[in-house]
Amino acid sequence: MSIKFVDLQKQYASIKEEIDEAIAKVVRETAFIKGKYVEEFEEAFAEKIGVKHCIGVANGTDALFVALDSVGIGRGDDVITVANSWISTSESISLTGANPVFIDIDEDYFNIDVSKIEDKITKYTKAVLPVHLYGQPAKIEEIKAICDKYDLFLIEDCAQAHFTTSKGRNVGTFGDAGTFSFYPGKNLGAYGDAGAVVTNDDRLAKNVRMFANHGQLKKHDHWMEGINSRLDGIQAAILSVKLKYIDEWNKKRNEHGRLYNELLADVEEVQTPELRDNTFHTFHLYVIRADSRDGLKAFLDMKGVETAIHYPNPLPMLQAYKHMRYKANDFPVANYYKDRILSLPMYPELTEEEIRTVAEEIKNYYLTLRL
Repeated sequence: MSIKFVDLQKQYASIKEEIDEAIAKVVRETAFIKGKYVEEFEEAFAEKIGVKHCIGVANGTDALFVALDSVGIGRGDDVITVANSWISTSESISLTGANPVFIDIDEDYFNIDVSKIEDKITKYTKAVLPVHLYGQPAKIEEIKAICDKYDLFLIEDCAQAHFTTSKGRNVGTFGDAGTFSFYPGKNLGAYGDAGAVVTNDDRLAKNVRMFANHGQLKKHDHWMEGINSRLDGIQAAILSVKLKYIDEWNKKRNEHGRLYNELLADVEEVQTPELRDNTFHTFHLYVIRADSRDGLKAFLDMKGVETAIHYPNPLPMLQAYKHMRYKANDFPVANYYKDRILSLPMYPELTEEEIRTVAEEIKNYYLTLRL
């Protein structure tokens, strides 16, 4: 049996008529840039997340950059973030002229170790940028309390956490702004690049909307120099269709994650993801920690099971940040996990039979090692 890591074709097939009609409407009306389909999605996403404003942008990286710039982050500022994420998180900080300050992850949940944040705060610190990684919410209430105590901005990276909740509240709604990516493989994915910034702050929303649209709210009326980062009509129309199904898809992902946990519970060489109390993990990725990770990955590949590694190296260890002179032992947890983490197939259309097959092959691999 061949089991894909992600199968976007299956999702498209399940809603094909709605998607095709949504795209056709945009083409018929030539509503390609901005316009009513973008506005409809922004309004629907804001309402569902539980905020006053949603501003569509070109991609998730721009969402981060625009949000940071719009709260005034710039040259000479420090922004605290996590060591284990995709580079867009730290890259967006650097793009403003500010400095990313990395913190290790906690041992159980892969997210920023909240206990280490206050030790990194200096007079240059202006914001904290946590990532709700893999669909698991960070300890956002504790992070918010720290930001309030030190008068810091809180920007949430929700690129992997669409409708992930903590104590019944959607992530992205705790801070000054939340940022989302709608890259095709995300829980809520477009058919190209797309992103959004959400906020309850009227002034911030205005700044974000202007900055992402050449510094204008209406054509030729530029209040500032901005950038060109706009959500296009086709992607917005596709996202509006998919938004109707996101709760169902996230429920299936959560069920898949729990089934994996159950099936792998007795495999002593594998640590399955923890689920924090009073949260809803949307499992954008299902990530185990495994002994002999590379051997297991090769074995599963041979058996037709696609896997991936998120991420092969902590951000501070990348060549891009060599100038910061970090050492591996500055981030002991992230550096220990980098050779153990393995992402297993995860998407709503994954079947129980496929999940059981993946788990059985993992057991077979370790049984072979023990012989």
